Formats: sequence, structure tokens, C-alpha cells
Amino acid sequence: MTQAIDVHAHLAVPAVDALIDGHPGLARQRQIDAATLGPASLAVNVEQIAALGPRLVDLDTRLAAMDAARVDVQAVSAVPLPHAWAPPDLADRIVAATNEGVAAYCAKEPARLIPIGTVSLQHPSLVVAQLRAAADLGLRGVQISTAAGPDRELDDPSLADFWAAAEELGLAVLIHPWGCTLGERLNAYYLFNSVGNPTETALALSRLLFSGVLERHPGLRIWSAHGGGYLPSYVVRADHAWAARPDARTTAEPPSALLRRTFVDSLVYTPEQLRHLVAVMGSSQVTLGSDYPFDMGVDDPVDRLEAAGFDAATTDAIRGGNAARLLGLAL
Repeated sequence: MTQAIDVHAHLAVPAVDALIDGHPGLARQRQIDAATLGPASLAVNVEQIAALGPRLVDLDTRLAAMDAARVDVQAVSAVPLPHAWAPPDLADRIVAATNEGVAAYCAKEPARLIPIGTVSLQHPSLVVAQLRAAADLGLRGVQISTAAGPDRELDDPSLADFWAAAEELGLAVLIHPWGCTLGERLNAYYLFNSVGNPTETALALSRLLFSGVLERHPGLRIWSAHGGGYLPSYVVRADHAWAARPDARTTAEPPSALLRRTFVDSLVYTPEQLRHLVAVMGSSQVTLGSDYPFDMGVDDPVDRLEAAGFDAATTDAIRGGNAARLLGLAL
């Protein structure tokens, strides 16, 4: 049986918290998040982060949770808080501290933990060097947000060198949202996450598909959290636009075909939704994902995969074979 590889799990990096503590940009980001969350969700988040602290840093707690979930290997990325406000020098230090912290943590259990780093996409002049440094540290990929700061989308021409370098180095690019640019329209009922995150991911992926990034870089390995957000559930609308309108006919292949060149995780909760996701993406493009240790994640990703009732080959691929291809691992 293929090893179970959870591609979606997070780690707190205290060295980064120390770097940014007291910075005005962090205070502004927290104000934005508070307004978007609304008071009720903010209060719950503050309480939960305090309770989650040990699970985000303690190795034994993580390994015990993995064992209980029947997860053999976990790809570990930092908590996806946005630092797009950081100026170049600080951004570079945040990236270095994050990548070194994740690498050191995973080195304590290298057979079970795979390090995933980060880059500062808001400063395109820095990202290629950061990617090369990540590769030198032995990281298997980098986690990015759904945009490269407030004024730059992922298809911005200034990021062309980033995508080329990620393809050249064989580093996976993991797209993980944080909230949503819909702002205070989401300030109740935890819409910040339940609507905001999948909306942001659908938008980010759509810009990559229609812009031709995947056609220009056929070796690029892109993965997105939470089942790819809303896009796989309604990519047929994107295909219709591509077929019906000249302004959307920007690629040789339709969006659905390009989407199937990317990877997503299995974090869609129900057997029915997972079967639909696999029908859209193909059995070779879905990986296991738990979102450890957050409450919007699950603590039984293998059980949920098995409950979907796939054949043995599909189950093995999602359990670990696809993640091994994504991250360049030898099974």
C-alpha cells in the first residue's frame, strides 16, 4: 500500500513572529483581518489560536495526530498569514526565517516530515534568489498566497521569472488563501473563510489558466488548497467563456484541460464532493489534505478518502502517489 502523504499541514515559526512584532504593517494587516472577520469570528479565532499553539509547534503532538489519522508523511508549510505589507529587507528576512525554521523542524523527523517554504511575491526582484535558496535548503516547494500583494495578481508579467525558476528547479508551488479581498462583506458567520478562501483560490487559479502560465511552463507543478476552491465545481462556465468570447480565448486548451495540469487536495469534506472533484480533476491530480491543525480541516483524511469508494488504484494515487509526483519524492 502506498504511504499516506498529507500535503496540507501547517507550522508556526516563532522566529518570524519575533521579526515582525510591533511593525506598523503587521498592525494594519490585523486591522484589515479584524474588519473582514467581524467581531464574532475574530473572538473565536483569538481563542482558538491560543488553544492551537502546542499543535502548531510541538513535534510529538504532531506525530501522534498523524499516527491517529494513519498519515505516514506530512508536507509542512508555515501558517499562511500574509506578509505582503513587508518592505524588501524585512520581507527577505521573513522568508529566510520561515524557510530555515520549517527546514529545521522537519529535519527532526525527515522520514515523516517534508518542508515547504515561502517567497515574497510582492517583491519580484527577490523571488528567484529565494527560490534557489529554498532548493539549497532541501525544501520541496513554496507556499504562496492567491495574489502577490494588493496590487499584483499571480499572472502579472513581473512574476514571469518566478514561474520559470519554479519550473527549472522542480519546486512545487502551493497556493493557499488567507481570507478574501471582498473585505467587510464577509464580516459575519465566518464567511471570511468559508466563502472567502474558496473564492480567492478560484480567482487565482483562473488568472493562471487564462493567462497561459501553464502552457508556457508545462513542467510547472502547481497545487491549490481546499480542493482548488470553487473553480473545479464550475469550471464548465470558464470553458463556455473560452469558447464563446474572443477576450477569454487566450490559450490553446480550454480552462478545464489546463486545470487538470494542476494538483488540488482532497479537503472537500464529503464522499460525494470528493468523487466530483476527482471526476473533474482526474484521479492523478488529487492529493491527501487535512489542514492540520485548524478547525476547517479534518483529522481523518484517509478515512474520508476510503469512504469515497474509489478503486484501489485511484485510492492509492490520492493517498500518496500523486503527492510523491507533486513534491518529487521517491516512494
